[in-house]
Order: sequence, then C-alpha cells, then structure tokens
Amino acid sequence: GTKAPGAAGVIHTDFEKTFIQCIVYNFDALKELGDEAAVKSNGKIMTKGKDYEVQDGDILLIKAGAAKA
Repeated sequence: GTKAPGAAGVIHTDFEKTFIQCIVYNFDALKELGDEAAVKSNGKIMTKGKDYEVQDGDILLIKAGAAKA
C-alpha cells in the first residue's frame, strides 16, 4: 500500500522529498524475459508518478530532483 515517493524515501529521505517519477517493471517479467532490454521491448516497462502504489515484485528506477542544501 506504499505510494512510490514513500518507497523512494525508504532508500533515502531526499528521494521522497524530490521525487519526480519512477520507471516500473515486475520481477516476474524480468525473470521470464531474461533482461531489462527484453522487458522493455515487450512493453512491460511503465512510467508512473507520485500516486503509483508499489506492488509486490516491482522493480523501481527512481527519478528525483536535486536535494536542497
């Protein structure tokens, strides 16, 4: 039930504060297709925003802005 910015904040609080978007794909798709390029070519990669609810097995590439000093 965690939203993407909250999941990013588990890694580092600055990621939650400066969250822009995340690239998402599922581990099962990666396991089935073999690598990230195959997952992408099969249309299994999604771009999601702040309202995305992270699902079990999701792999996220977090895009965040620069933290303010």
